[in-house]
Amino acid sequence: MRSYELTTGRTFGVAFDHGDDFFPTLAEFCRSNGVRHGYIPMFIAGFAEAEIVGACEKLEDPAAPVWSKVHLTGVEAMGCGTLAYDAETDTVSPHIHTSLGEKARSANGHTSHLLSAQVQFLVEMLVVEVISPVMTRPPNPDLYNVPLLTFGA
Repeated sequence: MRSYELTTGRTFGVAFDHGDDFFPTLAEFCRSNGVRHGYIPMFIAGFAEAEIVGACEKLEDPAAPVWSKVHLTGVEAMGCGTLAYDAETDTVSPHIHTSLGEKARSANGHTSHLLSAQVQFLVEMLVVEVISPVMTRPPNPDLYNVPLLTFGA
């Protein structure tokens, strides 16, 4: 286990617009406001479509990460995540998890890592900037090269 005291900076309320592409819009918000590290304590959203990590087939290695995706349409969502900085690409690397309910299927639910989403009506999000320590997400070669959150220079 690792823990670090976070020094927080600004707190933002962010509203995405109907039709926005979730990750490019989040990236533009971070770029426009100079946010490199932070966390998203919550967001609520309507998505016309979304892709999350998931598989319908038997997994060959249940301990390995799943890289396949499930496509959903017409969902309501709640989620949260972290924002880490990638110095190589000079971009923010978000890690977002969400629970989604399919409106047309009695709000049948799915929960997983968000891969993509197209906003339908709204995303209402809180973003808390972290001033220090530096947060990055390097791949861990001992754990299937999964990018894991790290703290410090």
